[in-house]
Amino acid sequence: MIFERLFAPLQTKNLTLKNRIIMTAFQTNFAQDGKAGARFREFYWKRAEGGAALLIVGGARFDRYGAAGHDFLSIENDSFLPELQLFTAGVHQRGAKTAIQLYHAGRYTKEKNLPAGEKALAPSAVYSTYTREVAKEASVEELQEVIRRWAEGADRAKRAGFDAVEIVGSAGYLISQFLSPLTNQRTDQYGGSWENRTRFPLEVLAAVRKAVGPDFPILFRIAGNDFMPGSNTNREAVAFARLLEAAGVDMISVTGGWHETRVPQLPGEVPPGCFAYLAAAVKEAVSVPVVVSNRINDPVVAEEILAMEQADCIGMSRTLVADPDWPRKTACGQLSAIRPCVACNQGCLANTFFGRPVCCLANGEAGYEDEVELPPAEHPKKLLVVGGGPAGLEAALRLAQKGHQVTLWEAGDHLAVAAAPPGKGDFLHLLTYWEHMLRENGVQVETGRRAEESAILAGGFDGVVLATGSQPRTIPLPAEAGSLPIYMAEEVLSGKRIPGKRVVIVGGGAVGCETAEFLARQGTLSPEQLYFLAIHRAEQPEVLAEKLDHSAREIAIVEVAPKIGSGFDPGCGWPVLDDLKRLGVTQYPSSQITKISSDTVSLVQQVDGTEVLREFPCDALVLSVGYVADQELYHRLEGKLPVYLLGDASKPRRVLDAVHEAVLLAARL
Repeated sequence: MIFERLFAPLQTKNLTLKNRIIMTAFQTNFAQDGKAGARFREFYWKRAEGGAALLIVGGARFDRYGAAGHDFLSIENDSFLPELQLFTAGVHQRGAKTAIQLYHAGRYTKEKNLPAGEKALAPSAVYSTYTREVAKEASVEELQEVIRRWAEGADRAKRAGFDAVEIVGSAGYLISQFLSPLTNQRTDQYGGSWENRTRFPLEVLAAVRKAVGPDFPILFRIAGNDFMPGSNTNREAVAFARLLEAAGVDMISVTGGWHETRVPQLPGEVPPGCFAYLAAAVKEAVSVPVVVSNRINDPVVAEEILAMEQADCIGMSRTLVADPDWPRKTACGQLSAIRPCVACNQGCLANTFFGRPVCCLANGEAGYEDEVELPPAEHPKKLLVVGGGPAGLEAALRLAQKGHQVTLWEAGDHLAVAAAPPGKGDFLHLLTYWEHMLRENGVQVETGRRAEESAILAGGFDGVVLATGSQPRTIPLPAEAGSLPIYMAEEVLSGKRIPGKRVVIVGGGAVGCETAEFLARQGTLSPEQLYFLAIHRAEQPEVLAEKLDHSAREIAIVEVAPKIGSGFDPGCGWPVLDDLKRLGVTQYPSSQITKISSDTVSLVQQVDGTEVLREFPCDALVLSVGYVADQELYHRLEGKLPVYLLGDASKPRRVLDAVHEAVLLAARL
């Protein structure tokens, strides 16, 4: 396929982009003490080498109030210029352009990130469900100081060698807070009417323009829809975009809603390009270039968006974290070689929002570019990898790329199970990538091959990587003779077992919750069924909504701990938990099963220090109570040849950790 629109150049003011691929700003937490140090530089330089036209870094704080974390990039004063100048020079040497996002979080700034005794600044003192704090209402004098500092940051960015600046007015940050009637309850010139609510953003823009001059490009990032009941919609976004163009903005970037919204914007369940319609409405209203973003990781989807004139440029960040060479591979038609983003959010957003450095489940090298080196092996070895899960596949690939002769034995297909829960279908794209790359790099893959000690020792291998994974943990249950069937969660997710209408899931961690969501959604309309019924007007919208919001399956989760859903990465579990509530899945924390008969499950639950007995009909039990490492083969081979434990075979853990561990192992061998 030829991506003629994606790789067409674009000119705005004195900024020339070689293609339409823009890496949008997101927090990496690499900027220790606010400086663009080696880790920060190498991460972005790798993406510049990969072919993106423009890298937008930040958000960057420009005053003491606006930063939402201590490791945010800073442009507060001239002391930060040397590292920033080194960074921008490196980007230019690698053939890309770079902008910096000037960032003020407003009431999204937590008190712990402020000088002692100070509160965050906001239009009004309104409680935030994001920070769980109340900011103070900024005085007019304080607002003027913020505007002055914003302009100073822009001037400093120009002197640092950036090609443009971006003002962030999206996601519920300070400018969004002024625009929204939910958070702007002022009665002065900055609140009330639409004209007044837009005054502060336009004053910021005017000050930045004055600071950088008429020819320096200014980008502005806006929310295409706040997705907050009672707040601004796409209609207001379009109106605001018109004001921005009239005030001299050179490019408008359109994203989704606020951090506080309950509308998922980035998980895997969001269809690729789902929010392009928000950018399309803005593009129809303005003549400056418009950037679209959110869940665009497929080159075909990107080209279609441009072909349909929904936007002028494609914004992406997680996609380029997963594969820095996405632009180059796309331009060369090497689509099968693209390492896909699976939208798991484990290493990127989950880390970003909780102050940890960014990494990536799909790319174990991401975030470690300044540490990890994978040069060709000085002494190539004949190596066996046992296990075709994520850790084994990644290890086999990285070792082969170093020049080792690699054979992989796999008895089953573990990754397909990981792809079964709603929103995780992109894991199959990752499997396809690994399969393609293993073939391209000469790895001998033998499926349906059980690893026996004798065969391994007879194979003449110089070493064995054991990525044998883990086995589901079992627990004793008070089951009567002839009682109802008991399945493992893995059996259900793989399709090997199909429970009936009434199901009890024992274990309320991440896997248990995802299994419940998987089964509950099977009791609703599939996307194909919904589309068919909707286009033929077979049912009224309220009937379809009812069928989507309530599962025909009766599902209960029983968990001994006082909380259900504790196994998710921070910030990643809420879409699943919201789905369980919507679909009517009942939850019993602090509970223990006391009896299992042929059609009934009984349990006792601790409620406010009192034991409550419960009993309900059931067709099947599904166990999801954790995993234990499979080390049987390791103990048989230990001492007979070099053996390396990897992933869950060492200790059950996240896929993200296992893939990174595979990269580190390959770097050592």
